Amino acid sequence: MTSFSLRAETPDDVHGIHALIADAFANVSHSDQREPLVVDSLREADALSLSLLAELNGQRVGHIAFSPVQLSDGASHWFGLGPVSVAPEWQGQGVGSQLVLAGLDALKKQGAHGCVVLGDPAWYVRFGFVATPLVRMAGVPPEYFQALLLNGTWPDAEVHYHPAFQV
Repeated sequence: MTSFSLRAETPDDVHGIHALIADAFANVSHSDQREPLVVDSLREADALSLSLLAELNGQRVGHIAFSPVQLSDGASHWFGLGPVSVAPEWQGQGVGSQLVLAGLDALKKQGAHGCVVLGDPAWYVRFGFVATPLVRMAGVPPEYFQALLLNGTWPDAEVHYHPAFQV
């Protein structure tokens, strides 16, 4: 696995991140190409809790975003992972995995209670995510909505992403 440097985004990265995300999702059949707009909207709403870049030799090769989610039972300190974006020429080389691991580690250090993701269960299980009826999202297949408990006990709640996801 190639070792990439990981760092938090800076204001100078905003346009490059937008372009990277657009490129990463350009040929993804299940994408409606809104991913860069979602990240832009989260940033504008000051709801981009964690935004990490993967770089190799000064080139941006990956990005991951985390934002707060709202739970119907009032539980706090839960976050949504996504999108994870990797430049097409770097996909399958461990960039996304390194970003997820670094992001989850940063959330733990910040005292997060948990993280949710809407994505491929076969990919996210390696990080400890599980589909559970306790943490759910209306309108999506339950096996694709997964959660990871980082601290405390499992809530019994429906999850709502930030309104920026509705762009």
